Amino acid sequence: MGRVSVRRAAVRFGRPPKELAGEVEKRILDAARTVFLQHGFEGASIDEIAKVARSGKPTIYARFPDKRALFTAVMRDMVARIEQFSGDIPAVGSIEERLVGAGLAVLRWVLDGDRVALMQLAIAEVRRFPDLASSVSRSARDLSSEVGARFLREIVRSDALGTQPAFAPQRLPTTARSFLDLVVLPILHRALFEQNREALRPEIGPHVASSVAFFLAACRSGRV
Repeated sequence: MGRVSVRRAAVRFGRPPKELAGEVEKRILDAARTVFLQHGFEGASIDEIAKVARSGKPTIYARFPDKRALFTAVMRDMVARIEQFSGDIPAVGSIEERLVGAGLAVLRWVLDGDRVALMQLAIAEVRRFPDLASSVSRSARDLSSEVGARFLREIVRSDALGTQPAFAPQRLPTTARSFLDLVVLPILHRALFEQNREALRPEIGPHVASSVAFFLAACRSGRV
């Protein structure tokens, strides 16, 4: 009787193919974000994160040496997502209407989902992660200024306001920072420290409208 040759499929160990590595890491970070938000840093465990991620602990430890590293990655991922902002900013209307629309779009994006809860978690853990808190704060400020400059550049491109010194290329990030500090930051601060976030919503429209009017007056007078 001839020998029967049995061919077995090769089994691969170790890291997944390069094209799947990003997907695995995203799944782990998404799971870690969920678990940290539910249980806080102290109450979260790698076991629970692995369960939610549908991933083995060795797969997690191959990318993140411990829970602190995973928490750090979650917070840095939160900041990196600022660059993905693509709110529904009006393409028509007066410059004031478009800036009000931009402010409302930014606030909808900021207050949506778990962004505020993640910021609250970062604040709660500031003693445990002082360097992380500082770097996340600076990075978020810098990146949001870049994104703000991008949508301001588009809004003022076809308006006489775009000729004002505040909108010169070298000054635009600072102008964007002023816009965000006036329009977005006050509402965000209140959302971080007020338990009933829904109570803020009726105040958002009037706040954005008055802040944009102040911002435009400052730009036109050369004060920005």
